[in-house]
Amino acid sequence: MRPLRLDLRGFAIFREHTVIDLTDADFFALVGPTGSGKSTILDAICFSLYGQVPRWSGKTVVNALAPSGIEAAVRMIFESGGRRYAVTRVVRRDGKGRVATKQAGLQLLPPTFNVAVLDGDEPVEELGETLAGTPVELDAAVVDVVGLPYDQFIKCVLLPQGEFAAFLHAKPAERQEILVKLLGLEVYEQIREKAAERDKAATHQLGATERLLADLAAESDDGLLAAAQERVEAVEALAARVVAEAPALAALDAQRRAAVEALAAVDSRLAALGRIAAPADAGALATAGQQAKARLTSTADELTAAEEHEEKARARLEATVDPADVQRTLDGLAQLAALRSRQGDGAAALSQADKAHAAAVKVVERAAKLAKAKADEVLHAQHALEEARNTDRVAVLRPLLEVGHACPVCEQSVATLPARREVGATVAAQEHLKRVRVEAEQAERERQTADDAARETDRRLASIRARVEQLEQEVARLAEVLADAPEEAELQAQLTAHAQAKEALDRAGVARRRAMEQQRAALAEVQRVEERLRAAWRIFDTARDSVASVVPGLAVASGSPVVAPPPVDRDDLQAAWAGLAGWAKQAGERLTTLRTEADQAARQATASEEVVLDRIRDWFDEAEVAMPREIAGLDRAVTVAVERAAAARDKILDARKRADDLRAQRKQIEADRAVAATLAQHLKANNFEAWLLEEALDALVAGASEILRELSAGQYDLMHRNREFYVVDHHDAGLTRPVRTLSGGETFQASLALALSLADQLAGMAHAASLESILLDEGFGTLDASTLDVVAATLENLAARGDRMVGVVTHVAALAERIPVRFEVRKDARTARVDRIG
Repeated sequence: MRPLRLDLRGFAIFREHTVIDLTDADFFALVGPTGSGKSTILDAICFSLYGQVPRWSGKTVVNALAPSGIEAAVRMIFESGGRRYAVTRVVRRDGKGRVATKQAGLQLLPPTFNVAVLDGDEPVEELGETLAGTPVELDAAVVDVVGLPYDQFIKCVLLPQGEFAAFLHAKPAERQEILVKLLGLEVYEQIREKAAERDKAATHQLGATERLLADLAAESDDGLLAAAQERVEAVEALAARVVAEAPALAALDAQRRAAVEALAAVDSRLAALGRIAAPADAGALATAGQQAKARLTSTADELTAAEEHEEKARARLEATVDPADVQRTLDGLAQLAALRSRQGDGAAALSQADKAHAAAVKVVERAAKLAKAKADEVLHAQHALEEARNTDRVAVLRPLLEVGHACPVCEQSVATLPARREVGATVAAQEHLKRVRVEAEQAERERQTADDAARETDRRLASIRARVEQLEQEVARLAEVLADAPEEAELQAQLTAHAQAKEALDRAGVARRRAMEQQRAALAEVQRVEERLRAAWRIFDTARDSVASVVPGLAVASGSPVVAPPPVDRDDLQAAWAGLAGWAKQAGERLTTLRTEADQAARQATASEEVVLDRIRDWFDEAEVAMPREIAGLDRAVTVAVERAAAARDKILDARKRADDLRAQRKQIEADRAVAATLAQHLKANNFEAWLLEEALDALVAGASEILRELSAGQYDLMHRNREFYVVDHHDAGLTRPVRTLSGGETFQASLALALSLADQLAGMAHAASLESILLDEGFGTLDASTLDVVAATLENLAARGDRMVGVVTHVAALAERIPVRFEVRKDARTARVDRIG
């Protein structure tokens, strides 16, 4: 995995959109003061891939957000296995303060994708083919693409170098514990536990298998199988007899059905003839129709007269004056009178306000004179206080003065002594000044109050004057509008005339609507009577049709002459019913003879069929099978009986087969249990883990020694003895000495070699791992100048190998200056920023 570009927005200290372009940075350093955000950049790389960071606790994502941020977005463009990808994670804070990953995705970029075209784009933009679209999908897809899970990534790519220095100097027991954790050797204990679980599960499965075999043996013995076979043969014999007898039984059943249907047809026609009877109201319907039509004609004449009367009333109403215009004029006259009354009240209020304002001005003048006098008294009291203080000072100094000696204040020679005075004038002057000030403040407050009152009367006077002027304008305007208006009495008379005309029109409308309603009622009555007549004729036609088509066929079958229903007079419903009823009685007498013959034929056919059915019933009883009531169900009954007998026999055969399968399965379970038990027993041995650790340590030291030899320009090899680390110094005749004797820079080389060797071993466990970069989060601040020089040379040699990008986090200027590409990280009051140097 080789990062190419990193976009941050709202991530931790990077509140604003920040872009870090690593496309051509094969060897770079992240530099800047402590706390500026250097390690946060490596956190963002790790978080974009795995959603967690080594410096955070667990998989919490709350640290991804700036303290006051709502959303954090991270996108990284990287190469892995020769392909380019874009991975994105977005974290948001909801209204309740909860922080969670709301968007995550992995995209495969096209081969022609150019990182430079992304400048200014948002981190959540779609760039290529989507491989994952949710956090769960992304966690799995990243492992497939990078080839490393999180625990191995932070040991192979993102290397905290200081931890491997601790591994280099650790005690054997501590180193063993670290190796077990780093190399995942605890998996063998998990294998032993899993094998023990499988041993236990196989034991339980064998017990269940034995119980199933016992149950199947009881269900499939030879006696049950023989009885089941006999039952199948008996039912098959019954089926053969029923099939042989079926044609004759079918013919007899068809003959019986035909005779029964013929009898039913005769009964149906006799019943239809018996239902022919005239309705009780057939004669009254014609009379009701004539009366309804007469009422309809009368109501039509009344409606015409009412409509003419309403039109005359409407014409009289339209000739009157519009009441709305009259009412508007009356309202205007009333409004004018009210305005003139308010005009008089306004003039009186204006006079009173003018007098109140003049009185308030006089009060202000008196209060101002009093306030000025009190202010002058305060000035006089202040001068008196100053003179009293001078007097008291002289009285205090006089005992200290001697003629001819220097004054202790001005240091001049005293010629004569001042007169003696008592001390205390200052106190009296202060009391007088305090009293005068209180009186002056009171006078000033009274002046301010009077001034405020005068201002209020002035504002009130101006307001009243404005209202009076507005009333005068309104009175003049309204008087001009109503100059030609009639008198109020005339206007009232116009309203009365319009109201009377309106009332007359309303009465005419009520009369017209009443006549219209009566006409609709009469029309509805005519329609109801006509509908009743039509319904009565439909009933008659239905009754006639129900019997007219049945008698001819039966009459021909019995040899009697065909008699048709009598003709119908459509103007006399009662006569039509009388003719049809007489005809139905005559036809019924002829059908009664035909019914006797049909009944005798049906009885003979039923008796012949019963003889055959009794014989078949005996066969069913012999086979112990329930015979169905319907002849049509005989075939189905014997088929079901054969299927059930065969199913019972097949169930026994299936139980025997299942028992054979279970015996084979029991043999396999016993073999699997033996393997699981043996594996669990072997993995219990105390020396197994020690052997694994020894092998792992051999491979780790061999790889680290090869890397250390290259980093130290052939000076050192690394070896272990009795689980302790030693170096072989080829510049000192191959001297072997403990690693604790190495200098700071040499210790860094050895620690880095161990880190790279362990990374290679972990990557070997994941064959798809892409180790195209190594990022060291190490301060280097505690190294002296010579050691720092060794560290810098080591990093330069590592970068010169050309197989990995090398990135270093440091705030040491001397080290940073030797690295060709530097990203300077700085922080202001709002956000962290990154500038590329070199």
